[in-house]
Amino acid sequence: MQPRDRQRLEKIKEYCVSIEESVSRHSASFGAFEEDQEYQHSAAFRVLQIGELVGKLSEEYCNATKGHIPWTQIKALRNVVVHDYGRVNIKALWDTITVNIPELNQFCGEQLAEDE
Repeated sequence: MQPRDRQRLEKIKEYCVSIEESVSRHSASFGAFEEDQEYQHSAAFRVLQIGELVGKLSEEYCNATKGHIPWTQIKALRNVVVHDYGRVNIKALWDTITVNIPELNQFCGEQLAEDE
């Protein structure tokens, strides 16, 4: 793994942990998420940041790991959040932060541990 990719994975993992902590703090309740616009904005911003970092991973790394993580979809979600925020589906964002983010966090942890 290139040092740049490692740095980006470390930062992606940090955002994943932050999202997971936020979900835990709100009792992992979709109702709380749906009612709290600040919570939604916070999650969307972190998802956006993850998408930015994914866009900076090397093509070599993305190609080597695309069978494990849908990098293209992550970047696409970033584009939706940035360019069409008013139309972000709150349920889809919730599913992302409660299902996909823990998977991404685990993957990043495994990759970083293997690279040590």
